[in-house]
Amino acid sequence: MSTSIININKQFGNFQALKDVNLTVKDGEFLAILGPSGCGKTTLLRLLAGFESPTDGTIQIDGKEAATAKKVIPPERRNVSMVFQSFALWPHLNVREHVQFAMKYHRFVGPAFKEKQKAEARIDEVLKIVGLEQFGSRMPGELSGGQKQRVSLARAIAPEPQLLLMDEPLSNLDAELRIEMRHEIQKLHRLTKASILYVTHDQGEALAMADRIVVMNGGEIEQIGTPEQIYDQPETPFVATFVGKANLFEGTWNGATFTHKHAPVTWEDYGISNRLKEQNLYALRPEQIRLSTSDVSQIRGTIVTKQFQGKEYHYVIEVGGREIVVDLPLHEQFEIGEEVGIVPRV
Repeated sequence: MSTSIININKQFGNFQALKDVNLTVKDGEFLAILGPSGCGKTTLLRLLAGFESPTDGTIQIDGKEAATAKKVIPPERRNVSMVFQSFALWPHLNVREHVQFAMKYHRFVGPAFKEKQKAEARIDEVLKIVGLEQFGSRMPGELSGGQKQRVSLARAIAPEPQLLLMDEPLSNLDAELRIEMRHEIQKLHRLTKASILYVTHDQGEALAMADRIVVMNGGEIEQIGTPEQIYDQPETPFVATFVGKANLFEGTWNGATFTHKHAPVTWEDYGISNRLKEQNLYALRPEQIRLSTSDVSQIRGTIVTKQFQGKEYHYVIEVGGREIVVDLPLHEQFEIGEEVGIVPRV
Protein backbone atom coordinates (compact mmCIF):
# COMPACT_ATOMS: atom_id res chain seq x y z
CA MET A 1 0.00 0.00 0.00
CA SER A 2 1.06 3.60 -0.57
CA THR A 3 1.94 6.32 1.91
CA SER A 4 0.18 9.67 1.44
CA ILE A 5 1.14 13.12 2.72
CA ILE A 6 -1.86 15.43 2.35
CA ASN A 7 -1.69 19.23 2.75
CA ILE A 8 0.97 18.94 5.45
CA ASN A 9 2.14 22.06 7.27
CA LYS A 10 4.65 22.13 10.10
CA GLN A 11 5.42 25.18 12.20
CA PHE A 12 8.08 25.62 14.91
CA GLY A 13 7.13 28.83 16.70
CA ASN A 14 7.16 31.54 14.02
CA PHE A 15 9.11 29.39 11.56
CA GLN A 16 7.16 27.39 8.99
CA ALA A 17 9.24 24.33 8.11
CA LEU A 18 6.72 22.77 5.71
CA LYS A 19 4.11 24.55 3.58
CA ASP A 20 1.19 22.65 2.01
CA VAL A 21 3.20 19.55 1.11
CA ASN A 22 1.37 16.89 -0.91
CA LEU A 23 3.13 13.65 -1.82
CA THR A 24 2.40 9.96 -2.38
CA VAL A 25 5.05 7.26 -1.94
CA LYS A 26 4.03 4.36 -4.16
CA ASP A 27 4.22 0.76 -3.02
CA GLY A 28 7.77 -0.53 -3.56
CA GLU A 29 9.05 2.84 -4.80
CA PHE A 30 12.47 4.36 -4.13
CA LEU A 31 11.68 8.04 -3.60
CA ALA A 32 14.45 10.57 -2.91
CA ILE A 33 13.79 13.87 -1.12
CA LEU A 34 16.46 16.27 -2.39
CA GLY A 35 17.21 19.78 -1.22
CA PRO A 36 19.62 22.07 0.63
CA SER A 37 19.99 22.26 4.40
CA GLY A 38 16.93 23.78 6.03
CA CYS A 39 14.53 23.00 3.17
CA GLY A 40 12.27 20.79 5.33
CA LYS A 41 13.27 17.33 4.10
CA THR A 42 14.30 15.91 7.49
CA THR A 43 11.22 17.44 9.14
CA LEU A 44 9.10 15.58 6.60
CA LEU A 45 10.91 12.34 7.41
CA ARG A 46 10.39 12.83 11.15
CA LEU A 47 6.67 13.37 10.59
CA LEU A 48 6.47 10.07 8.71
CA ALA A 49 8.42 8.29 11.44
CA GLY A 50 6.13 9.68 14.14
CA PHE A 51 8.79 11.75 15.91
CA GLU A 52 6.91 15.00 15.12
CA SER A 53 3.25 15.88 14.66
CA PRO A 54 1.94 18.10 11.84
CA THR A 55 0.51 21.55 12.49
CA ASP A 56 -2.07 20.89 9.77
CA GLY A 57 -2.76 18.12 7.28
CA THR A 58 -2.87 14.33 7.30
CA ILE A 59 -0.42 11.45 6.90
CA GLN A 60 -1.79 8.09 5.80
CA ILE A 61 0.26 4.88 5.94
CA ASP A 62 -1.15 1.71 4.42
CA GLY A 63 -4.46 3.49 3.92
CA LYS A 64 -4.79 4.29 7.63
CA GLU A 65 -4.55 7.69 9.29
CA ALA A 66 -1.17 7.91 11.04
CA ALA A 67 -1.05 11.61 11.91
CA THR A 68 -3.15 14.76 12.03
CA ALA A 69 -2.83 17.93 14.08
CA LYS A 70 -5.01 16.33 16.77
CA LYS A 71 -3.99 12.67 16.67
CA VAL A 72 -0.61 11.00 16.14
CA ILE A 73 0.08 7.26 16.05
CA PRO A 74 3.41 6.78 17.93
CA PRO A 75 6.50 5.43 16.10
CA GLU A 76 6.28 1.95 17.65
CA ARG A 77 2.77 1.48 16.24
CA ARG A 78 3.76 2.28 12.64
CA ASN A 79 5.10 -0.34 10.24
CA VAL A 80 8.07 1.93 9.56
CA SER A 81 11.84 1.62 10.11
CA MET A 82 14.49 4.33 9.97
CA VAL A 83 18.18 4.45 9.08
CA PHE A 84 19.89 7.39 10.77
CA GLN A 85 22.78 9.55 9.59
CA SER A 86 24.70 8.84 12.82
CA PHE A 87 24.36 5.00 12.61
CA ALA A 88 22.72 5.05 16.12
CA LEU A 89 24.31 1.80 17.28
CA TRP A 90 24.42 0.68 20.91
CA PRO A 91 28.00 0.14 22.11
CA HIS A 92 27.05 -2.79 24.38
CA LEU A 93 25.35 -4.90 21.67
CA ASN A 94 27.13 -6.89 18.96
CA VAL A 95 26.02 -6.96 15.32
CA ARG A 96 23.66 -9.91 15.71
CA GLU A 97 22.11 -8.48 18.86
CA HIS A 98 21.29 -5.24 17.06
CA VAL A 99 19.27 -7.13 14.46
CA GLN A 100 17.79 -9.40 17.12
CA PHE A 101 16.56 -6.38 19.07
CA ALA A 102 14.67 -5.10 16.02
CA MET A 103 13.10 -8.52 15.49
CA LYS A 104 12.05 -8.80 19.13
CA TYR A 105 10.54 -5.38 19.74
CA HIS A 106 9.12 -4.28 16.39
CA ARG A 107 5.35 -4.39 16.79
CA PHE A 108 4.70 -5.41 13.16
CA VAL A 109 7.05 -8.42 12.97
CA GLY A 110 5.06 -11.27 11.46
CA PRO A 111 3.92 -14.14 13.72
CA ALA A 112 6.33 -16.52 12.01
CA PHE A 113 9.31 -14.41 13.10
CA LYS A 114 8.16 -14.54 16.72
CA GLU A 115 9.25 -18.17 16.81
CA LYS A 116 12.88 -18.28 17.90
CA GLN A 117 14.08 -20.65 15.17
CA LYS A 118 12.48 -18.64 12.39
CA ALA A 119 13.64 -15.37 13.91
CA GLU A 120 17.22 -16.66 13.98
CA ALA A 121 16.90 -17.72 10.35
CA ARG A 122 15.67 -14.23 9.46
CA ILE A 123 18.64 -12.66 11.24
CA ASP A 124 20.99 -14.93 9.25
CA GLU A 125 19.22 -13.95 6.04
CA VAL A 126 19.43 -10.22 6.75
CA LEU A 127 23.12 -10.31 7.72
CA LYS A 128 23.83 -12.13 4.45
CA ILE A 129 21.92 -9.51 2.47
CA VAL A 130 24.12 -6.73 3.89
CA GLY A 131 27.34 -8.77 3.72
CA LEU A 132 27.87 -9.13 7.48
CA GLU A 133 27.29 -12.85 7.93
CA GLN A 134 30.86 -13.25 9.25
CA PHE A 135 30.61 -10.29 11.65
CA GLY A 136 27.73 -11.27 13.92
CA SER A 137 29.84 -11.28 17.10
CA ARG A 138 31.64 -7.99 16.41
CA MET A 139 30.97 -4.96 18.60
CA PRO A 140 30.36 -1.50 17.04
CA GLY A 141 33.83 -0.33 18.13
CA GLU A 142 35.37 -3.11 16.03
CA LEU A 143 33.62 -2.07 12.82
CA SER A 144 34.51 0.36 10.02
CA GLY A 145 32.16 3.18 9.03
CA GLY A 146 30.78 1.18 6.12
CA GLN A 147 30.19 -1.87 8.30
CA LYS A 148 28.39 0.23 10.91
CA GLN A 149 26.06 1.55 8.22
CA ARG A 150 25.37 -2.01 7.08
CA VAL A 151 24.37 -2.88 10.65
CA SER A 152 21.95 0.06 10.62
CA LEU A 153 20.50 -1.20 7.35
CA ALA A 154 20.21 -4.78 8.63
CA ARG A 155 18.45 -3.64 11.80
CA ALA A 156 16.01 -1.53 9.77
CA ILE A 157 15.00 -4.17 7.21
CA ALA A 158 14.88 -7.19 9.56
CA PRO A 159 11.21 -6.73 10.59
CA GLU A 160 10.17 -6.27 6.94
CA PRO A 161 8.78 -2.72 7.32
CA GLN A 162 6.32 -1.36 4.81
CA LEU A 163 8.18 1.96 4.67
CA LEU A 164 11.93 2.39 5.13
CA LEU A 165 13.07 5.94 5.96
CA MET A 166 16.70 6.95 5.35
CA ASP A 167 18.04 10.27 6.65
CA GLU A 168 21.26 11.10 4.75
CA PRO A 169 22.64 7.62 5.59
CA LEU A 170 25.87 8.04 3.61
CA SER A 171 26.93 11.52 4.71
CA ASN A 172 29.40 10.22 7.33
CA LEU A 173 31.25 7.99 4.83
CA ASP A 174 34.16 8.90 2.56
CA ALA A 175 33.55 9.47 -1.16
CA GLU A 176 34.64 6.02 -2.40
CA LEU A 177 32.60 4.21 0.25
CA ARG A 178 29.53 6.32 -0.54
CA ILE A 179 29.63 5.07 -4.14
CA GLU A 180 29.92 1.47 -2.94
CA MET A 181 27.04 1.87 -0.48
CA ARG A 182 24.79 3.31 -3.21
CA HIS A 183 24.98 -0.04 -4.97
CA GLU A 184 24.34 -1.87 -1.71
CA ILE A 185 21.22 0.19 -0.97
CA GLN A 186 19.91 -0.37 -4.49
CA LYS A 187 20.48 -4.12 -4.11
CA LEU A 188 18.72 -4.05 -0.74
CA HIS A 189 15.75 -2.28 -2.35
CA ARG A 190 15.47 -4.94 -5.06
CA LEU A 191 15.64 -7.78 -2.52
CA THR A 192 13.26 -6.33 0.09
CA LYS A 193 10.80 -4.59 -2.26
CA ALA A 194 10.13 -2.10 0.55
CA SER A 195 9.09 1.47 -0.16
CA ILE A 196 12.09 3.70 0.55
CA LEU A 197 12.00 7.41 1.34
CA TYR A 198 15.59 8.62 1.07
CA VAL A 199 16.54 12.12 2.27
CA THR A 200 19.71 13.66 0.86
CA HIS A 201 21.31 16.96 -0.13
CA ASP A 202 23.56 15.09 -2.61
CA GLN A 203 22.12 15.29 -6.11
CA GLY A 204 24.41 12.48 -7.30
CA GLU A 205 22.85 10.06 -4.80
CA ALA A 206 19.32 11.03 -5.76
CA LEU A 207 19.94 10.86 -9.52
CA ALA A 208 21.74 7.52 -9.26
CA MET A 209 19.33 5.60 -7.04
CA ALA A 210 15.79 6.99 -7.04
CA ASP A 211 12.77 6.01 -9.11
CA ARG A 212 11.44 9.52 -8.52
CA ILE A 213 12.93 12.65 -6.95
CA VAL A 214 11.15 15.31 -4.90
CA VAL A 215 13.08 18.59 -4.98
CA MET A 216 12.34 20.79 -1.96
CA ASN A 217 13.19 24.41 -1.21
CA GLY A 218 12.06 26.61 1.65
CA GLY A 219 9.61 24.03 3.01
CA GLU A 220 7.84 23.56 -0.34
CA ILE A 221 8.02 21.06 -3.17
CA GLU A 222 9.52 22.64 -6.29
CA GLN A 223 9.21 19.63 -8.60
CA ILE A 224 8.53 15.87 -8.58
CA GLY A 225 9.72 13.62 -11.38
CA THR A 226 12.02 10.87 -12.55
CA PRO A 227 15.77 11.60 -12.39
CA GLU A 228 15.69 12.18 -16.15
CA GLN A 229 12.78 14.64 -15.89
CA ILE A 230 14.37 16.55 -13.02
CA TYR A 231 17.69 16.88 -14.86
CA ASP A 232 16.48 17.41 -18.45
CA GLN A 233 13.21 19.29 -17.84
CA PRO A 234 13.58 21.53 -14.77
CA GLU A 235 10.40 23.48 -14.05
CA THR A 236 11.86 26.26 -11.89
CA PRO A 237 15.10 28.24 -11.75
CA PHE A 238 15.88 26.62 -8.39
CA VAL A 239 15.63 23.08 -9.77
CA ALA A 240 17.69 24.04 -12.82
CA THR A 241 20.52 25.48 -10.73
CA PHE A 242 20.42 23.10 -7.74
CA VAL A 243 20.35 19.88 -9.78
CA GLY A 244 23.20 19.89 -12.28
CA LYS A 245 24.17 23.54 -11.75
CA ALA A 246 22.56 24.92 -14.91
CA ASN A 247 23.50 28.37 -16.19
CA LEU A 248 20.49 30.70 -16.56
CA PHE A 249 20.35 33.26 -19.38
CA GLU A 250 17.76 36.05 -19.39
CA GLY A 251 15.95 37.10 -22.54
CA THR A 252 12.77 36.81 -24.62
CA TRP A 253 11.07 33.77 -26.10
CA ASN A 254 9.60 34.05 -29.60
CA GLY A 255 8.05 30.76 -30.67
CA ALA A 256 10.89 28.24 -30.62
CA THR A 257 13.74 30.74 -30.33
CA PHE A 258 15.34 32.71 -27.50
CA THR A 259 16.86 36.19 -27.85
CA HIS A 260 19.31 37.18 -25.13
CA LYS A 261 18.52 40.36 -23.20
CA HIS A 262 22.07 41.73 -23.11
CA ALA A 263 23.65 40.30 -26.28
CA PRO A 264 22.71 40.24 -29.99
CA VAL A 265 22.24 36.46 -30.11
CA THR A 266 19.32 34.16 -30.85
CA TRP A 267 19.28 30.49 -29.84
CA GLU A 268 17.01 27.68 -30.94
CA ASP A 269 14.91 25.92 -28.29
CA TYR A 270 16.81 22.78 -27.30
CA GLY A 271 14.08 21.42 -25.03
CA ILE A 272 13.96 23.75 -22.06
CA SER A 273 10.65 23.49 -20.16
CA ASN A 274 7.70 25.84 -20.70
CA ARG A 275 7.73 27.13 -17.13
CA LEU A 276 11.20 28.57 -17.58
CA LYS A 277 10.11 30.00 -20.89
CA GLU A 278 7.34 31.86 -19.09
CA GLN A 279 9.97 33.36 -16.78
CA ASN A 280 12.03 34.44 -19.81
CA LEU A 281 14.94 32.25 -18.81
CA TYR A 282 17.01 29.78 -20.80
CA ALA A 283 18.87 27.06 -18.88
CA LEU A 284 22.02 25.42 -20.21
CA ARG A 285 23.92 22.82 -18.20
CA PRO A 286 27.74 22.89 -18.19
CA GLU A 287 27.94 20.07 -20.73
CA GLN A 288 25.38 21.74 -23.03
CA ILE A 289 27.69 24.66 -23.84
CA ARG A 290 30.58 24.91 -26.28
CA LEU A 291 33.09 27.73 -26.46
CA SER A 292 34.15 29.57 -29.60
CA THR A 293 36.85 32.10 -30.49
CA SER A 294 35.24 33.19 -33.78
CA ASP A 295 34.09 36.75 -34.41
CA VAL A 296 30.41 35.77 -34.73
CA SER A 297 28.21 37.84 -32.42
CA GLN A 298 27.86 35.80 -29.24
CA ILE A 299 27.70 36.14 -25.50
CA ARG A 300 31.36 36.75 -24.80
CA GLY A 301 33.41 36.41 -21.66
CA THR A 302 36.85 35.66 -20.23
CA ILE A 303 38.04 32.32 -18.85
CA VAL A 304 39.00 32.80 -15.19
CA THR A 305 39.33 29.17 -14.05
CA LYS A 306 40.38 25.90 -15.71
CA GLN A 307 40.36 22.58 -13.84
CA PHE A 308 41.35 19.14 -15.11
CA GLN A 309 38.65 16.57 -14.15
CA GLY A 310 40.07 13.41 -15.73
CA LYS A 311 37.65 12.97 -18.65
CA GLU A 312 37.00 16.67 -19.14
CA TYR A 313 38.05 20.22 -18.31
CA HIS A 314 35.89 22.37 -16.05
CA TYR A 315 35.90 26.08 -16.97
CA VAL A 316 34.49 29.18 -15.30
CA ILE A 317 33.87 32.11 -17.66
CA GLU A 318 33.22 35.62 -16.37
CA VAL A 319 30.49 37.33 -18.37
CA GLY A 320 29.42 40.83 -17.38
CA GLY A 321 30.11 40.33 -13.68
CA ARG A 322 28.59 36.82 -13.41
CA GLU A 323 30.11 33.37 -13.80
CA ILE A 324 29.17 30.74 -16.38
CA VAL A 325 30.24 27.14 -15.75
CA VAL A 326 31.23 24.95 -18.71
CA ASP A 327 32.45 21.34 -19.00
CA LEU A 328 34.34 20.47 -22.19
CA PRO A 329 35.90 17.27 -23.54
CA LEU A 330 39.70 17.11 -23.38
CA HIS A 331 40.17 17.87 -27.09
CA GLU A 332 38.39 21.24 -26.74
CA GLN A 333 41.02 23.14 -24.77
CA PHE A 334 41.15 26.84 -23.90
CA GLU A 335 43.40 28.82 -21.59
CA ILE A 336 42.86 31.10 -18.61
CA GLY A 337 42.54 34.72 -19.75
CA GLU A 338 41.29 33.76 -23.21
CA GLU A 339 38.21 35.60 -24.52
CA VAL A 340 35.56 33.18 -25.76
CA GLY A 341 31.99 33.11 -27.03
CA ILE A 342 29.28 30.94 -25.41
CA VAL A 343 27.16 28.82 -27.74
CA PRO A 344 24.59 26.06 -27.07
CA ARG A 345 25.92 22.62 -28.03
CA VAL A 346 23.52 21.06 -30.53
